[in-house]
Amino acid sequence: MTAIDTVSLPTGRSENRAWKKMKRKRSAVAGLVIVAFFTLLAIAAPVLPIPDPVATSWSAIRKAPSAAHWLGTDDLGRDILSRMIWGAQASLMAGVISVAISVVIGVPFGLAAGYFGGWVDMVISRVTEALLAMPFLIMAIALAAFLGPSLTNAMVAIGLSAMPVFVRLTRGQVLAVKTEDYVEGARSIGLGHFRIMWRYILPNILAPIIVQATLTIATAIIAEASLSFLGLGQQPPAPSWGSMLNVAKNFLSQAPWMAMWPGIAIFLVVIGFNLLGDGLRDALDPREA
Repeated sequence: MTAIDTVSLPTGRSENRAWKKMKRKRSAVAGLVIVAFFTLLAIAAPVLPIPDPVATSWSAIRKAPSAAHWLGTDDLGRDILSRMIWGAQASLMAGVISVAISVVIGVPFGLAAGYFGGWVDMVISRVTEALLAMPFLIMAIALAAFLGPSLTNAMVAIGLSAMPVFVRLTRGQVLAVKTEDYVEGARSIGLGHFRIMWRYILPNILAPIIVQATLTIATAIIAEASLSFLGLGQQPPAPSWGSMLNVAKNFLSQAPWMAMWPGIAIFLVVIGFNLLGDGLRDALDPREA
């Protein structure tokens, strides 16, 4: 039991200890607040008293921020605040769902490679190394272009592009854990391979996977914005921070607010997830006091 307690996810009193460690780190709390703020905005978008994000107004084209339009309007007279809030849904959904795809596909392959070794490990590791040799964003752009421009295809492309990171991480963690006494004990009483992997190994390697997933969400949000900027992600007139930047680049001198607000939003969300992931890493690390 001692080995399990050392490497497992925090539960009970250790859960309170992890939360206390995280609260002591102000940057982690700041990241949590930023992520929670944008998440609540995205969830509450349908009920907030804001204009229709796709409604145009020819009398309000490229208006500066005012009482009527707090963040100004774009080239078609659409309210930027409304499009920012609805765009948060696309960006956060893309980040979370694409990372979920990466975890669901990558973790089982990493488990198999680390646990079975031999030719299974060789095949999975060589394919993973080949995929990691390609730049993440270039692979995502290529896959999105192949699948076709849409937010769903962009999420699939980002998820598949980020998957090798989770394969490699999971494999390394399994190699470190599978020699522990509790795994050897489970093997000695005749438990099957899959039960050992899912019941004894996976729960004890979840902490680094959760931390990596949190950090990868930030990368996925940037990737979604990049794909939308290139016309491969969220399609007009649906709002997306990346597509808003794509339109704004044509009016930087006449209406700089069109580019400023989505740029600030992407910056804040990405730094929020990075600070949160950094805090989770310290909180879930049993070696940290």
